[in-house]
Amino acid sequence: MSSEQTDRMVDFYHRPGTKVETIPIGEGVPFGFEKIQNPAVGIAGVYGAWGESVDNPTLKERLSEKLGKALDASEVGELDELGFTSRHLSPPLNETDQVELEINVGARLLQEACRANDWNPEEIDGVLIGMSAPVTPDYVERICQRAKISESALKVSVHKACDGSVGGLHLALDPQLSPASIPNIAKKLFGKKVLVGGIEGLSRFLQFSKDINALQLFGNGAGIIGIIPGLTMKYITGSNKEVYDEEGVLQVRMTYPHSRTSMLEINEEGPNHIRVAGLMHEPQGNDNVVMAGMMGMVKLFIRNGVQIVNEVYHSYRQLMEQKGSAGKDIAVAIIHHANYKINKLKEKHLSSANIHFPMPWLIHDFGNVSAASNMIAFLRWLPQLKPGDHVLFDGFGAGTYYDAIAISLGE
Repeated sequence: MSSEQTDRMVDFYHRPGTKVETIPIGEGVPFGFEKIQNPAVGIAGVYGAWGESVDNPTLKERLSEKLGKALDASEVGELDELGFTSRHLSPPLNETDQVELEINVGARLLQEACRANDWNPEEIDGVLIGMSAPVTPDYVERICQRAKISESALKVSVHKACDGSVGGLHLALDPQLSPASIPNIAKKLFGKKVLVGGIEGLSRFLQFSKDINALQLFGNGAGIIGIIPGLTMKYITGSNKEVYDEEGVLQVRMTYPHSRTSMLEINEEGPNHIRVAGLMHEPQGNDNVVMAGMMGMVKLFIRNGVQIVNEVYHSYRQLMEQKGSAGKDIAVAIIHHANYKINKLKEKHLSSANIHFPMPWLIHDFGNVSAASNMIAFLRWLPQLKPGDHVLFDGFGAGTYYDAIAISLGE
């Protein structure tokens, strides 16, 4: 058995680098996290999960109980083939305990990300967090307050579904991205200590769902990195796009403020809080998520997703040639882990366009964790990166929203 196969059989809580605790809420909720550091590039961070780790065979039994029926083969996906061997699910909790659980987890992750970077919470100048469905609209403000991060630090809540963390990173690095109606986020944070990540309590969001596809794919997870824009991470080029999901292929209930009159709204919520809120095609019934089949997901994300990456890569190549660095290339692409088949098909389409770079699949033990997935994947690959390496981040999510950016690591 290969080391990769052996690693796939170990769930997150039993990895050698994972620290596991119990949060004293309800009957106790397991919480695990792993800190990753790369002093050579000056970047570190933390990723983790909370709730029970449920493997694929156990999940099928759970779903049968939840839905009150035996599931036939056509209803249960080949989850191993989709790249996932397990995911983390919270226990049923009342609303007060659920809010406290996720604020507790978010604050701890911010604190551990500070420790990983050898920063004090009071030194942080910006926190940008992607969340598909925040447990409370002021979630980022509350976890920053709990983590003792300065009240004057800029807080940015990014609700672009699975694209949330890459959307946040894009805002932190690209001074051309902020609209004139708000302070320029990238200019404000240039050269400062910034935390960027995604925190997703998706099993809470799906607690009462009957959607068989969503219940199999999604779970809890979070990843937060510490960067100094312009120093440890430099912006090279990027692009973003919004294409409304008219057909409702992936319908998602919005649990955050949105006027529902425009697609992407960026507003100041207070003196130091900016909200980036993406319009979703919401379900008509009571469910929070309604998904088409797997082929629907492929059609939804591949065409525009490949186009965006193609645009960014060609812009990147032109910039490298202008700088006399035509031989330089992308060291690795950190792609949102929607599912393995989507990523392999994207890789195939890019290859047909003569675009080649490593696109490793790095998250088998979390399920689809939406906005958290890019940051978890980046942290798992971080130890292999070197100063001066160029990395492409590719985020895409329901709505639909796309952000692709090429960055250079600190030299």
